[in-house]
Amino acid sequence: MIDVIAVVLMIGGALLCLAAGIALLRFPDLLSRMHATAKPQVLGLLLILIGCGLRLRDPVDVTTLVLVAVFQLATAPVAAHMVARSAYRTHRFRADLLVVDELAPAITPAADTPAGHGPR
Repeated sequence: MIDVIAVVLMIGGALLCLAAGIALLRFPDLLSRMHATAKPQVLGLLLILIGCGLRLRDPVDVTTLVLVAVFQLATAPVAAHMVARSAYRTHRFRADLLVVDELAPAITPAADTPAGHGPR
């Protein structure tokens, strides 16, 4: 029974990763692509890791899988945030797709300041 659950989790995780890959190709701009790839990819990887952990059941392997999950959870949001911030500051996004631009008041004064002295 545990093997069936592991297979279901791994297939579900693989489908989420596939959805993230399709979204990467289909979505119109960097911000929506980034959003679509960061969240399903992380959840997909976690499902795959849980499935692998259920299948392997060795403490050393499970510890390694937990470390992979922790590092993924720690680095993926930061990387996505930095990519989005860089895209916003270099105007590599479609402003017409934004519903609310909450960052504009914070970024606009940076254009008036010398390079390297703007808000971070």
